[in-house]
Amino acid sequence: MYSKFLNLDSEKQDRIVNAAMKEFAQKGYDLASTNQIVKEAGISKGLLFHYFKNKKQLYLFLFDYCYSMIVGEFYHKVDLSEKDFFKRTSEAIMIKMELMTSYPDLFKFMEEALLEESLEVKAELEKKRKEFIDINMEKFFEGIDYTKFRDDVNLPIMLKIITFTFEKLSDETLFKAKLAPGHEINYEEVRLEAEEYLKVLKRSFYK
Repeated sequence: MYSKFLNLDSEKQDRIVNAAMKEFAQKGYDLASTNQIVKEAGISKGLLFHYFKNKKQLYLFLFDYCYSMIVGEFYHKVDLSEKDFFKRTSEAIMIKMELMTSYPDLFKFMEEALLEESLEVKAELEKKRKEFIDINMEKFFEGIDYTKFRDDVNLPIMLKIITFTFEKLSDETLFKAKLAPGHEINYEEVRLEAEEYLKVLKRSFYK
């Protein structure tokens, strides 16, 4: 679907991606202007729609592109040989904070996308978000040493409890951001809160 765009040289791809990411993050889907995107990227509007059929296709491509980049960087850094569930999870939180520092514009776009209310893209974004969570949770749990958990713990239910806890924490963070000026997220506050949850869950489920 995006072969014409992906066959471009990396410099031109980056110009288009960065221009689109900036416009969507600042104005949201409905108010974002493809005229501004092509002006910022230094290309014609006809060329943009040669690569992407319409604004919606560009937006959903950008969401997938940014998510793939984050996930790729994350799995490049995380130590999946660490078998302790809570150590691996704690490391994952720290890596996420590092990535947010290294790629602030990318994360700003992703934050705004997860807060997006436009009916034109909201359903697709929610579906993508759920699919990405399911896929990455399964991969993240691979190789964990489950013998450290209490013998009376039902592992599938326990993993669901932990997953639901952090999904709820994420949802609350996004809800607070939606109400805050500029949709800003205090990542250090989120990290500290997540670490507190991990301590409680570890005491509850480990031997």
